[in-house]
Amino acid sequence: MIAGLVTIIVLIVIRVPNVIQSAQDPVPLPETISLPDGTTATAFTQANDWYGVVTTDNQILIFNRQDGSLRQTIQITSP
Repeated sequence: MIAGLVTIIVLIVIRVPNVIQSAQDPVPLPETISLPDGTTATAFTQANDWYGVVTTDNQILIFNRQDGSLRQTIQITSP
């Protein structure tokens, strides 16, 4: 029982620094975002190869992280 407890503690000590390190290395924010004329951003989210902007006119704009080009536009509709 003591050996099991020691094993669990050792595993926690080994794994926790890796989890903390990955949380400290976030994906960098894009330097600039060019939105289409007349749109205003209300929210922002990102992943490794894209970022998304939610606009006040109920659209989600998905941009390519590499070159900033607009990849997809999603219209949000009410039920």
